[in-house]
Amino acid sequence: MLTRVAEGVWVHQSEFVRSNAVVVRGRDGVLLIDPGVTGAEIDCLADDLRELGLPVVVGFSTHPDWDHLLWHERLGEAPRYGTARCAATVRDQLSDAGAKDRVADHLVETEVAGQVPLDLLGRVTGLPAETTRIPWDGPEVRIIEHQAHAPGHAALLIEERGVLVAGDMLSDVLVPMFDPDAADPVEDHLAALDLIEDMAGGADVVVPGHGSVGGSGQVKARIDLDRAYVLALRNSEVPDDPRVGPSAEPGWEWVSDVHEYQLRRLARGGEHDGTPR
Repeated sequence: MLTRVAEGVWVHQSEFVRSNAVVVRGRDGVLLIDPGVTGAEIDCLADDLRELGLPVVVGFSTHPDWDHLLWHERLGEAPRYGTARCAATVRDQLSDAGAKDRVADHLVETEVAGQVPLDLLGRVTGLPAETTRIPWDGPEVRIIEHQAHAPGHAALLIEERGVLVAGDMLSDVLVPMFDPDAADPVEDHLAALDLIEDMAGGADVVVPGHGSVGGSGQVKARIDLDRAYVLALRNSEVPDDPRVGPSAEPGWEWVSDVHEYQLRRLARGGEHDGTPR
């Protein structure tokens, strides 16, 4: 079900890790950001758009994780974009015939095994480097590219609507999750938070890739929470963070395992132990 979060902007939330797809109305159709996750949910999203009489005219993936690269034939054949670095990473990830099988094998460990449409996975076109706006006929959508969480990650600011689409940042249930292959994931995250704060700190609504939509004042509050978490890890301190430990929301206790993994990795100087993203 589509939920309106601002004029001409809706969110469709998946049951899987509270993944958020974002729909933005344009002149002739909609921009669809990070659709997913299961086939049934994408069917529901397609039905909602059909009832509104709004075809998808542009797609966008905020970053190159599998759950942000999904698509379905019912969404049509609109161009699907990402940043240049995001698209290059996707090409590398899917460059061999067994890539989709590896994603499917990974999904065996999840509650959505066998339910995720992978046929159109990752068919993303990279926008020219340094592109700052999504090319389409709707409200201006500013691209805020950074390197936290994944290569070529983009937050999107729908300036006329006061909406920040944060990708896998600024979640109320997930702690900042580092790119396991980054040379300096802590500094990447701090730089990204500074950039988002400078460019979109005044937004009225924040939509994280996973978790709850935040209203007035939540952009700054979530930036501060993420920054405090990252600084605590950098300083080898125990973070006072409601997303980990006994204060974690029921059903999200596993986030503490992510936190412990990141602590171990930083203690080893960043060596990646092969733990899946």
